Amino acid sequence: MADEPIRVLLVDDHQVVRRGLRTFLEVQDDIEVVGEAADGSEGVDRAEELRPDVVLMDVKMPGTDGIEALRRLRELANPARVLIVTSFTEQRTVVPALRAGAAGYLYKDVDPEALARAIRSVHAGHVLLQPEVAGALLSPDEPGGGHGRGNALTEREREVLGLIADGRSNREIARALVLSEKTVKTHVSNILMKLDLADRTQAALWAVRNGIAER
Repeated sequence: MADEPIRVLLVDDHQVVRRGLRTFLEVQDDIEVVGEAADGSEGVDRAEELRPDVVLMDVKMPGTDGIEALRRLRELANPARVLIVTSFTEQRTVVPALRAGAAGYLYKDVDPEALARAIRSVHAGHVLLQPEVAGALLSPDEPGGGHGRGNALTEREREVLGLIADGRSNREIARALVLSEKTVKTHVSNILMKLDLADRTQAALWAVRNGIAER
């Protein structure tokens, strides 16, 4: 367990939902709820002010929704990992959120222990990706969508990419391949550049779609 608790910001337009999430998390010794916001715009402001480690973000909110808030956080280069918590299961809702930079998503009926595990997981650099959504996230005509770009990857880069798709953090990849974390970071940067992808989430999706990882 880390010495410092994982700092979490709750962004949801329903106060009852925020209260429920807070209640779930207050019993976790390694998680601290540092703030709340009632819409996406306020969520971005609070994320910039509080600099949380993880943001639990609703998708459908009045005014600025969760997807637009994600885009703004990315533009601001805010380091918080965003975990979507939604009651919507349709791909047309979840897919845009993941494309906008979410580290994963959960449904609002998630049990407390699963919620806490998810927060720890995304904080550690993992990607939470449901198999039924993975295939829809990258189509062949999108950046990085085809097999051709994969030919530029070295064998080591393909190994790293497979472990990214498996949800491993840089530290875990370094241990698995007996490399330094600095070397792994360099491989990840090269993978994103060669595949013309924006982040680890898109890299994981590319790996799933192109058969480098089995989900």
